[in-house]
Amino acid sequence: MATRRIMHVDLDAFFVSVEQVDHPELRGKPVVVGGRPDTRGVVAAASYEARAFGVHSAMPLRTAARLCPQCIFVEGNFSKYAETSRKFMDILADFTPFLEPMGLDEAYMDVTGFESLHGTIRDMATALKKRVRDELGINVSVGIANSRVVAKIASDASKPDGLIEVPPGGEAAFMAPLPIRQMPGIGEKTEPVLKRLGIDTIGKLAHAPAEGLKKLLGSHGEHLHNMALGLDDSPVVGRGEAKSMSRETTFAEDLRDRAVLEATLRYLAERVGRKLRQSGKLAKCVTMKLRYADFATITRNRTLPQATDADGVIFEAGLKLLHTALIKEKRAVRLIGIGVTGFTEAGQQLSLLDNSTLRMAKLDKAVDRIREKYGFGAIQTGRTMKLRELFEENERGYSLHTPGLSR
Repeated sequence: MATRRIMHVDLDAFFVSVEQVDHPELRGKPVVVGGRPDTRGVVAAASYEARAFGVHSAMPLRTAARLCPQCIFVEGNFSKYAETSRKFMDILADFTPFLEPMGLDEAYMDVTGFESLHGTIRDMATALKKRVRDELGINVSVGIANSRVVAKIASDASKPDGLIEVPPGGEAAFMAPLPIRQMPGIGEKTEPVLKRLGIDTIGKLAHAPAEGLKKLLGSHGEHLHNMALGLDDSPVVGRGEAKSMSRETTFAEDLRDRAVLEATLRYLAERVGRKLRQSGKLAKCVTMKLRYADFATITRNRTLPQATDADGVIFEAGLKLLHTALIKEKRAVRLIGIGVTGFTEAGQQLSLLDNSTLRMAKLDKAVDRIREKYGFGAIQTGRTMKLRELFEENERGYSLHTPGLSR
């Protein structure tokens, strides 16, 4: 029986790398993707040169600018990153059908038994790295091991542009000297608990009494102990279809203006509706999200009587949820978002639509065609016109800000 071999592949500083392909003058410089430093957004990605100054993902942009005044700040382009991600996953699929994407820029691959096609698994990884670099212009780091967790730790340790193969049976020895924070599943809450017990490396975690860890952390403690020993037989599984679609934005200043909140919600609902139609899906449930100035966050859901992909229906459901939330809470709003879940295939419900709904569906599709040809901002509803006073426009629509980047 072939020895199990799992590969974890991870594009280096993905968003920044894509920008550097399009703008070679950014190579070798401290670059942050996420928005302008005078806005309320956060860092979506930072080049290794920026990281040397302490800049990291999810850091407020203003903090990044303070730590690294010479940083070059880039707004970002989510659609461009998504397209590069698609090409990346297509390359990986050419090497093995056993592929599990993890977000846009990383994936697990089960490459057990593929030695006969590539010489060795290491040769396979080398060929993969070369193809990604040649076709996309981006470096990728690779870890190879007998399990997902060790492969992930190996790829992280190999960054940037590295390749580490952990030989079968060498998992525990490889991980032993590494700090416990490099173990997936150990975060800000678990790390200090373990360190208080003197457990600061993965090796010490492996040698800690399993029963004691289970008593301290429950089943999670037992799971971490097994992973520290290199015991992880979780399979690589193909990515299922998305179970939700959403759009959200963080405002430059905390808002109480209901008209602006409603206009923004309408715009976001149109983006969600268009994505549904592009995917050939209908949604049964609408979710509205608010984050207040003190970072308290709420989400509210509304189930629709009939699944839909109509901008107006999605917006009206979200609007009712927004009105209810604003009546109950008077605090200023920092972030607003809308999303949909409960998908069905669009063709399954066509016969159930009445004439007015069919007319609205045709209108949405006509608007889609205009926007596809001339840009999202080429045609707007009256309500979203108010956003012209607040946000910049480009061919993709208004430049709003998610917690990570414009999308």
